[in-house]
Amino acid sequence: MKYLKLFLTLMLSAVFIGVTAISCSTDKDNISDIDIDGVDDSDDDEGDSEGDDTDDSNNETGDTDSTVYDINSILSLFEGTGFSYEVSGDNVIFTTTDLPNHTSPYWDQSNALYEAYNGTNDNFNLNPNTIEEKNIMFTIPLKPTAAATNQETGLGPIGISRNGVVFFNQYAGPNNQPLTSEINSFDQGAGHPTGTSTYHYHVEPLFLTEDFGADAFLGLLSDGFPVYGPMENDVVVSNDDLDDFHGHVGVTADFPDGIYHYHITDADPYINGNGYFGTPGNISQ
Repeated sequence: MKYLKLFLTLMLSAVFIGVTAISCSTDKDNISDIDIDGVDDSDDDEGDSEGDDTDDSNNETGDTDSTVYDINSILSLFEGTGFSYEVSGDNVIFTTTDLPNHTSPYWDQSNALYEAYNGTNDNFNLNPNTIEEKNIMFTIPLKPTAAATNQETGLGPIGISRNGVVFFNQYAGPNNQPLTSEINSFDQGAGHPTGTSTYHYHVEPLFLTEDFGADAFLGLLSDGFPVYGPMENDVVVSNDDLDDFHGHVGVTADFPDGIYHYHITDADPYINGNGYFGTPGNISQ
């Protein structure tokens, strides 16, 4: 009997020692594999290794589209008078004299591109300003992505069209007034100069859509996302088809894998809505 008691005592001791050893043997080299927040992060980088250009650095809340696009392919579409660009690191730097390559009554009458207004607006009213050479520089990201915090567009240049003329937002200065009256001073190319003689487009640049098509690439906003015309897949795009920033994600002729892009429509806000979808680069003038 005493041998049985001794045997049981020894067995219980062995079990106790084994349990204690297991509970204390967590391998410190495997701590990174422990899922402390209940989320399996083991595949976080899988998409990046597949070359899908996904960057989650700004996706802290999970609500921001972190897809990174690449706009290098459309740079060759830019051309115009007094216009150039160069790639510098992760940015493209556009320098423009902001001179339209089409006719306008705002040219000096001695200029070969001077032409009296011959558009379709019966209420056209020539403003007292003229087209003058400028020096405007945009530094725009080549790989734009959605901004974690969206910035409003300001008065003045917010982007650049493919012929070097700058885009303005949907307001007239100086106090963000609707374009209701100002729109009657848009020339046959749908642009006009400011009081400081900066020529610009607020709405569809008719010279470009007539030349390249209503579904064509028209330029870039400062955040690097492209601007397209008022048609897509042979259908007129309306404001209801677009998000708060006046754009959406979809396939275009220049981006067959899809990209976020803005559309110009025939109603306010025309080019841009509640600010930039991405983070704008630098604009100097």
